[in-house]
Amino acid sequence: MTQLPIRHIRVADVQRITPHMARVSFTGDDLADLHLDGPDQQVKLYFPRPGQSRPRMPEPGPDLYRWYESFTAIPEPERPWTRSYTIRAHHPQGTLIDIDFALHHNAGPATRWALHATPGDTLAMFGPSPVFARPVPLTGTDWILLAADEAALPALGTIIEALPEGTRALAFVEVRDRSEEQRFDTRGEVTLRWLHRGDHPAGHGTLLTDAVRGADFPPGSVFAWLGAESGTVRALRRHLVGERRLPRRSVDFTGYWRLTLTQDDAPTEEDLVEARERLADASAAPGPN
Repeated sequence: MTQLPIRHIRVADVQRITPHMARVSFTGDDLADLHLDGPDQQVKLYFPRPGQSRPRMPEPGPDLYRWYESFTAIPEPERPWTRSYTIRAHHPQGTLIDIDFALHHNAGPATRWALHATPGDTLAMFGPSPVFARPVPLTGTDWILLAADEAALPALGTIIEALPEGTRALAFVEVRDRSEEQRFDTRGEVTLRWLHRGDHPAGHGTLLTDAVRGADFPPGSVFAWLGAESGTVRALRRHLVGERRLPRRSVDFTGYWRLTLTQDDAPTEEDLVEARERLADASAAPGPN
């Protein structure tokens, strides 16, 4: 039976690509069989607790549910912190991957780790796994709408860089200021609009929502990819489905973080509604002919 895709990865290099974004390159023998099926490949990273040189993890096996039971059975003071990230780049010739870390004001365990990461530091990683993957359709519509904040910027970058030649895309990205902007190499025809919020977290998402609401959309069919703070994503999705009349299955949305909560906190009722909507959209999506 196939073992779960659980790997130990080791820091090879750390670069500050913008004032508030760190790119950590990882290596390790466990990456030798890694294969990415497309952009926006998400993984879960496991961070060691204080006093640990590497995260304490159960032995991998073929059964995800039994493995997860073993993981939750680890005493909480020893159980790794878990956060979701996107593989920004894969360099198979060097057995390397890059993962970008947004460095927030209110530093949680992932930000604290990234701020002090040095070569040799070890994390565990689950995925990417086809069980949880949601392929991003880069063809099949007249154009693509992308909306993101800095937390979703790594995923957005992989999508823009994977666009086929001539594919039209309109992207809105909210960041702190001009110093947080990034450059992407792409064969697509991308109109990229950077939105500068300033150093005021309370206004997070307002510029992004207003920009999409006020945009003149190109004619033709559209696929929309939304990645930002959960409340912002919900507002954008309601606008696109309710006011712009986009089919639900044409909008892919992910709440990358919550304004006042972390991944360690229990889901809110709004989070549960979002999960049910995602499940309903997946069930309604047309299957292959």
